Amino acid sequence: MGTRQEQNSGTRAVREAHRIDEARLLEYLSDTVEGFTGPLEVTQFKGGQSNPTYKLTAASGSYVLRRKPPGKLLPSAHAVDREFRVISALYGADFPVPRPHVLCADDSIIGTMFYVMDFVEGRIFWEPDLPDCAPEERGAIYNAMNETIARLHTIDYAALGIEDFGKPGNYFARQISRWSKQYVASETIDVPAMHRLMAWLPDNIPDEASTGIVHGDYRLDNMIIAPAEARVSAILDWELSTIGHPLADFTYHLMAWQMPDIGIGSSGLAGKDLDALGIPDEATYVARYCEHTGRDGIENRDFYSAYNFFRIAAILQGIAGRVRDGTAASAHAEAAVKAVTPLGDMAWGYAQRAGATG
Repeated sequence: MGTRQEQNSGTRAVREAHRIDEARLLEYLSDTVEGFTGPLEVTQFKGGQSNPTYKLTAASGSYVLRRKPPGKLLPSAHAVDREFRVISALYGADFPVPRPHVLCADDSIIGTMFYVMDFVEGRIFWEPDLPDCAPEERGAIYNAMNETIARLHTIDYAALGIEDFGKPGNYFARQISRWSKQYVASETIDVPAMHRLMAWLPDNIPDEASTGIVHGDYRLDNMIIAPAEARVSAILDWELSTIGHPLADFTYHLMAWQMPDIGIGSSGLAGKDLDALGIPDEATYVARYCEHTGRDGIENRDFYSAYNFFRIAAILQGIAGRVRDGTAASAHAEAAVKAVTPLGDMAWGYAQRAGATG
């Protein structure tokens, strides 16, 4: 099988189910992207399993195309138009995202909606313990990742013109409802813990009001680190982004410190010797984020952990539904399906620590 780094790095020939009319695409991009010239070579990135993502190599440079997958889709999923909008706003604010070029809503070009952005050179790390880095660089990369999410959460989104990108209030209630509906729509096996969580979570949301841009899937392998320095060059995969609660975003990011090995690739940092690795422990990482964002600390961690493990289980169940419906974009999607039960059980364990019974 190889390591997760090997499985997900680089490109491959385009999968048969995701083939596109390259001549039509070349004609379209030549007309819409400033300076774009062919010939055009199209390959598909190995990593990612939600929106098929392609590398476009042209005479004028390298680009990335993200599209909605073909076939039957869940409502509101795969919103590449939302990705394009938030990337465009953040690029204008000099936040590290790729330069956006064009959003195409005309399905006749390649079959589904897509957008094109610059290809950003750099490194993508698929293992959170950064096995190929020295301890000093590991610590510097984690500091850069911390500073970047703190900066995202403190951006004045209204000043960027995206105050209508999401509803600021009742974020957790809306998210729990959304993922509960997706879970039920995609359900392939009975996981009792997930149904207990769908009943418990809405009634136990902390009374803590904050609003900011949330990425929705902020983790190490969704960012490009500069080729030769510990700097975040670009944050990728904005499909789940919205205006919402920063602590939902940050505590999701903290799952890297909590995730055990459950067979979905990386086992996270749980049980690792972080001091020897040069990676900050969870308490230190939280303290740095709070320092960057002006918070005194983060209370109700068990609720947030229950919510986030529930959410990731629902996301993976959505992949199970796409495997069932034939629209999953990753060769590794079926492994993710097996993680739903252990993730649901972990989420319920955190809910019990927060006072849940039953």
